[in-house]
Amino acid sequence: MIELTRFTARDRARLLAARPAMLADFQADREGFLGARLVELPGNEWLDIVEWRSAEDFRASRAKGPNRPGIEEFFAAIDGLVSDEQGEAR
Repeated sequence: MIELTRFTARDRARLLAARPAMLADFQADREGFLGARLVELPGNEWLDIVEWRSAEDFRASRAKGPNRPGIEEFFAAIDGLVSDEQGEAR
């Protein structure tokens, strides 16, 4: 399952500095997390492409929220949500 989250972040340096700890926390704490790619777009927008083993793993992760310091810091660097979609890779 693929999660596509588009968001804004004015402080590029803060966002990028928080990314490694967020990924480490996801690896340690999120069952079914397979990986993520962060894409910088024009206009202070970003696209986070996250791969999950299953929709159930994705839902369980969402329920946890920013429960670890690295995840919390990354989420705090986000100014606003533009869009959030999920789909199946083919």
